[in-house]
Amino acid sequence: MMAWLLVQFMVCAVLIARAGYVLSRSADALAEAHGWGRGWVGLALLATVTSLPELASGISAVAFVDAPNLAVGNALGACVVNLLFLVVVDALQRHQPMYREASATHLLSAGFGVVMLGFVALSLLTGTRAPAVLHVGVYSPMLLALYLLALKGVHAHERRAVAAGVPTRAPASAGQRRREWRRFGLAALVVLVAGSWLPEVADGLATALGLSRSFVGTVLMALVTTLPEMAVTLGALRLGALDMAIGNLLGSNLFNVVILAVDDAFYVRGPLLADAAAVHAGTAVTALVMTGLVIVGLVMRPQGRTLRVVSWISVGLAATYVVNAALVYLGGV
Repeated sequence: MMAWLLVQFMVCAVLIARAGYVLSRSADALAEAHGWGRGWVGLALLATVTSLPELASGISAVAFVDAPNLAVGNALGACVVNLLFLVVVDALQRHQPMYREASATHLLSAGFGVVMLGFVALSLLTGTRAPAVLHVGVYSPMLLALYLLALKGVHAHERRAVAAGVPTRAPASAGQRRREWRRFGLAALVVLVAGSWLPEVADGLATALGLSRSFVGTVLMALVTTLPEMAVTLGALRLGALDMAIGNLLGSNLFNVVILAVDDAFYVRGPLLADAAAVHAGTAVTALVMTGLVIVGLVMRPQGRTLRVVSWISVGLAATYVVNAALVYLGGV
């Protein structure tokens, strides 16, 4: 039984990783074909689609598995895993820390992330006392509104930043665009199917290993469902597009928080965050702390490296993640 569950878990991981790589290549081709800015594609299109596993897993967890802690743990755990992966991005920048070269536009994405995560943390701490409309918590429409405002604000800021002279690209043929959209849609479908399959496998692993659903959602599921973000980020780095890599991770975090609002609509027993374990508030605060460290790095732009590998900001990100994983494991819910 355990071996079969592990096989299914690995199959999900492979499918999601491969589909994420195809998504990154297709999105880049679509950006050229339609004349879209790569930064906007990374933040809006790529970040949204690479977060499809979290969306599918969350809906499946609340609608079919009846595991709100899996859904909340997965969404918030994916946020801290994305921020942890910035350590890898930093380590792969050979000449200097990534914060020296990153665009200041990311400050806006990170700032909106702090506000949205703050609302989630407050809702988790308030619990059943939080106001609700029907079975949906009042925080859900607020998160959706903040997300749309973030997309609009970041897009406008980026457009002003690149207003001076963008080189023109040769238009792609209609056939090329159709082929890329088909490839993009097929990869997105694979991500959705594998992401919907994942919660049942993860729930079985939690039972077989005697682990809590909060720990499985926050650590195991979050690692697998963020594989598309990792694949896209590494692909962008290979192209030398550091800002697309960072924008994808921070943009995915914005969408991951909105996923909690979508999950809330599918969770008919009441407000989702009211039924979630209090330990998830610690994960939300961890994501806040890690995002704050990223903002510090983008403002201070540190030059030195710790042990000649990463900046001290990355050391803080890794240490914060380890502490949160330990607290969720000890929480046992």
